[in-house]
Amino acid sequence: MITAIEGYIFYEIAALLVLAAGVGFLGLLMRQPLIVSFIAVGILAGPSLLDVAQSDEQIDLLAELGIALLLFLVGLKLDFNLVRTLGPVALVTGLGQVIFTTVFGFLIALALGLDALTAIYVAIALTFSSTIIIVKLLSDKREIDALHGRIALGFLIVQDIVVVVAMIALSAIGVGGAAAEGENALAEVLRVLGYGIGMLAFVVIFIRYVATPLVERLSRAPELLVSFAIGWAALLAAVGHYLGFGKELGGLLAGVSLASTPFREAIAARLASLRDFLLLFFFIALGASLDLSVLGASIGPAIVLSLFVLIGNPLIVLAIMGAMGYRKRTGFLAGLTVAQISEFSLIFMAMGVAIGHVAEDALGLVTLVGLVTIAASTYMITYSHQLYGLFEPVLGVFERRHPKAEDGVGPGTALAHDVILFGLGRYGLGIASALRDSGRSILGVDFSPEAVRHARAQGFDVLFGDATDPEFLGHLPLARAEWLVMAVPEHDTGLTHDDPRHALLRAVRDLGFDGKIAVAAHRDTTAMTLQAERADLVLMPYRDAAFAAAKMITDDARAPECVVADAEGQKELPT
Repeated sequence: MITAIEGYIFYEIAALLVLAAGVGFLGLLMRQPLIVSFIAVGILAGPSLLDVAQSDEQIDLLAELGIALLLFLVGLKLDFNLVRTLGPVALVTGLGQVIFTTVFGFLIALALGLDALTAIYVAIALTFSSTIIIVKLLSDKREIDALHGRIALGFLIVQDIVVVVAMIALSAIGVGGAAAEGENALAEVLRVLGYGIGMLAFVVIFIRYVATPLVERLSRAPELLVSFAIGWAALLAAVGHYLGFGKELGGLLAGVSLASTPFREAIAARLASLRDFLLLFFFIALGASLDLSVLGASIGPAIVLSLFVLIGNPLIVLAIMGAMGYRKRTGFLAGLTVAQISEFSLIFMAMGVAIGHVAEDALGLVTLVGLVTIAASTYMITYSHQLYGLFEPVLGVFERRHPKAEDGVGPGTALAHDVILFGLGRYGLGIASALRDSGRSILGVDFSPEAVRHARAQGFDVLFGDATDPEFLGHLPLARAEWLVMAVPEHDTGLTHDDPRHALLRAVRDLGFDGKIAVAAHRDTTAMTLQAERADLVLMPYRDAAFAAAKMITDDARAPECVVADAEGQKELPT
């Protein structure tokens, strides 16, 4: 088998993908996130065990593209408004945890015998928590919209900002170190700095004048929008590398340049699976580079640092939130979300290895800490309420006598909507207008940029997104909605696509939505199928309009006034 793999790279990639699927399935049975499984795949495929991963150049290329795409999505989600709306709790908790972990992590690393520079790298790496894992676990538990979930999301964004600053500093240090070997070190640093300022100015101009109209035009072809996003991330990553400040920052700036567009959620949802696929090769390259004989000496320090992350990080969050007036339960549940390190921790250490500041064994040490903390924290977050019940009697010291921060709605309450309505054509906008007139708050969703723009002009809160995409649906405020209304046109289905209404019904029920769902249909057979799939109300526009017309005729009632103008390009639902 090894001989066949050595002869043809396709066989090697196929073997890696099959191995990843098998290990991922075992990880799923153990309720572990993919990151743990992917690192295990890298170790299994490496030279210490199966020796399957041999095409280093090709794997490294896919790994670099995965890192650029990951940072592109971070930039795309870098929402400073969320930090501001959450008030001081996100900023104080996020920065407090980062400072605490850095200082005490540095002291612990020194005590474990690491040199000062390596200790600084390890301490900073321990501050990052995995947004991907936390959002996934909280979404699965339907707690992403709970107070502790929103606070956790806020200080995770603060951590993302720290990631950006750390990588900028690391890139500058790398440039300075490389330039110091030459004669014109200062000139080289100033040159790269000038290039960075120039690229930043380009991104600002792009955001101001180009981003929204360009992406709106591309969004008419969803496949082209995805291709553009990947190409844009790769282009700016390549430019960043060429100019000397790294692919990572280039990819991040590419994401920031599109973060202000109304299509960012749709782009992020479409690229999430590709990100996970490409990151597989980063973790394969990482795992394959680890020497298991060297890792044995790191087990003791890894256990000490893992306990520090698993216990110290939650405690500092709990203490800060308690001092700010939050109840011990909220602080405990929010604190558990930082009890692991992130994929960024490994990327940060890999950058340090590439620059020459730290040795491979330091990267191995942080990788072991990542495996332990990610695996353990997954169970801690999954069984957070049981853990709170166990430790509740001793947590009183972290709560004020009269906690007031959670009185009323509490800071950081996300904007709630009574109704989430999919489909903003003439029929959907008519429903939305009537519901708004009755005092309901509406969130509209459509995959047509023209419909989104028109509904926004009518004063509605609107998101651009695909109702059939579970990744996109997982980020909607489903927990607060009383009704979901599906008013999309009825299309014939075929071999390659499903009825979006059926896909939506299945997806939102899988996400745990327990409100009511209304779906528009035109055929009796379709209506019966939708009712069988647990739709609470089936709207039949022409039948319902006929009944309303008959009522107006017989009761001499006045017809309602026109509530919305006909959007350009909008049509009646087909018969």
